[in-house]
Amino acid sequence: MKNVLVVFYSQSGQLAGIVDVMTEPLRAAGINVHYEVLRPEPAFSFPWRLSGFLDAFPESVWLDPRPIKPLEAPEVKGGYDLVILAWTVWFLSPSQPVAAFLLGDDGRRVLADKPVVSVVACRNMWLSAFDTVKDLVQRAGGRLVDHVALTDDGSALATFVTTPRWMLTGRRDRFLGLPPAGVDAVQVAGVARFGVALAHALGRDEEKTGRPMLQGLRAVKVPRHLLLSERAGRRAFQVWSGLLRFFGRAGQWRRFPMLLLFLLYLVVMIMTVVPLSLALQKLAAPLLERRLAALARHYELPSGTGDERMNGHE
Repeated sequence: MKNVLVVFYSQSGQLAGIVDVMTEPLRAAGINVHYEVLRPEPAFSFPWRLSGFLDAFPESVWLDPRPIKPLEAPEVKGGYDLVILAWTVWFLSPSQPVAAFLLGDDGRRVLADKPVVSVVACRNMWLSAFDTVKDLVQRAGGRLVDHVALTDDGSALATFVTTPRWMLTGRRDRFLGLPPAGVDAVQVAGVARFGVALAHALGRDEEKTGRPMLQGLRAVKVPRHLLLSERAGRRAFQVWSGLLRFFGRAGQWRRFPMLLLFLLYLVVMIMTVVPLSLALQKLAAPLLERRLAALARHYELPSGTGDERMNGHE
């Protein structure tokens, strides 16, 4: 009997729904699935307050997360056969609860020498955060064998409106003619194919090979038009987060004037620099093709963008 541990933190509830759909085929196959919901101390609110949202930024980027409560998943003799790590992106970094798990003693104990499947659901920019997750999984002793990325299908400019509205009000419905926020229902239903594939692979002990189990199932789609923008944003976030931490720790009042300045910076960037950057990248696409293609190949690993196995798993 195989044992699978699913570790996740779902602030809005979207990721919890994705996890449920993905793991239902595992349960149907008779596999023991244990769910570990990460519990930060104190809990993060949802919807966010604007002040709390901004105040979470520096520590998210610096991987200095709020602590989490000890794991409650039962001990399994010999350890779990597979760990599914489902996570979201905060400020181009893994969410603080997931970072706390990966950096903590529980993470090292659970992941040591175990195959790990990464599942991210976010607005659109997951590349930098995935690099961080890969590094932290490796440092914890785990082996990342597969990666699934689910993103909002709305345009970059539309989601600049719909995603903050959802995070700050809890409302994700259509707004001002813009599509609903978040991963759409078709994508969510489609993640069942990954659970079917994992159930088959576990039945054949493929998790022990170290090879990907989700290739050919269209596990990721790399947003090539955002590759350079995300890298630039990551560098800017590192500068701003360091500056904000210089002015105080999380929750300290003296940091808030600088947080407001950071908010102003974000608004100006979104309204001016981001559209201009996207337009310039489109014009320069022929000159950047080789570099973008190399970056895309890097982020397509390990599970890939191919769809040759879709017919047998939909």
